[in-house]
Parts: sequence; structure tokens; C-alpha cells
Amino acid sequence: MLRRALLALPLVAAACATAPGPGTPRTVGQVDLARYAGTWFEAARFPTSFQDGPRIRCEEVSATYTLRPDGGVDVVNRCRNALDGGAERVARGVARSVSEGNDRLRVSFFWPFFGDYWVIGLDPGYRWAVVGAPGRDFLWILSREARMAEADYAAALETARREGFDTTRLRRTVQRGA
Repeated sequence: MLRRALLALPLVAAACATAPGPGTPRTVGQVDLARYAGTWFEAARFPTSFQDGPRIRCEEVSATYTLRPDGGVDVVNRCRNALDGGAERVARGVARSVSEGNDRLRVSFFWPFFGDYWVIGLDPGYRWAVVGAPGRDFLWILSREARMAEADYAAALETARREGFDTTRLRRTVQRGA
């Protein structure tokens, strides 16, 4: 019985994934995960408890995505904690696509908890991306370069606005050496 329950757990988790519905942000439709893989630098974000708090203020934020043989994506997020002398913080997780086009993923840094990772904007050359959550409570603007070109940032910002995100909440990310 326990074995059957454990085997059914992935199906239950998949069924609980957030699906698009009325009023949710539109995603890009198709993401080539092989092109998306690699390192992205955070250009801006909505403040979050795991990046901004009484003991943490993440700067020099990057995320590296690596394809897994099982179809998932390994995620390694790094930042320097400005409130702790620039100490590096690393979080490792796994992402799984929950859409045919790979534009809606679920990410877990601590099983069995998952968060939505919806690609709502993506430059055709995969130079920048806008990632959010269906409730519009999380938003990140990512760039392949540590210093994002202002024209690219403006395009990403417009994408977020168009999808109903309150862009006044965005905080630009410090990227030293950029």
C-alpha cells in the first residue's frame, strides 16, 4: 500500500500544478530548454523573504540551469549577501515543466514544496527573460549579461506591465563588476 502511494505521489503533485486561468498572466507559449539552459543574471526582482529580509539582501544574483537526463532542469541560484560581508549563498533545486511548451515550470528547493516559474517574456535571441508567478506575487527580470542593456530592460519591463504586474515593486539588482 505504501509503495502504491509513493508511486502515485508524482501524479498528485502534477495535478496540483497551477494551470493558467482567467486573469492569470500569459506565458510565451514555447521555451527551448536547451537554449534557456546556462547562466542568467538577475536584473531586477520583486523583494522576497528569501532574498530580502532582516539578515539578507541579495546582490550579484545569478541562476544557472542545467538540463537533466530525466527531462528536468537542475537549478543553482547564487547571490552575495550584502548584510553579511558579501558571503555567498547558494540554493540548489530542480525544475519540471508542467506545460507542453516548457513555459510553465514548477521549481523545488526543498521537497515537497514547489513554486511556480512562468516564463512570461522571452527575447527571441534568449538574451533576456521575464519570469513570474500566476498570482503576480513574484517577478524576476533576467539577462544573459551581468549588465542588462537599458533597451532590453525597457522591453522586459513593458512585458511585465502588459501582463498585469505592478512594476513599481521591482527592485534593480546590484551586479558588481558589470
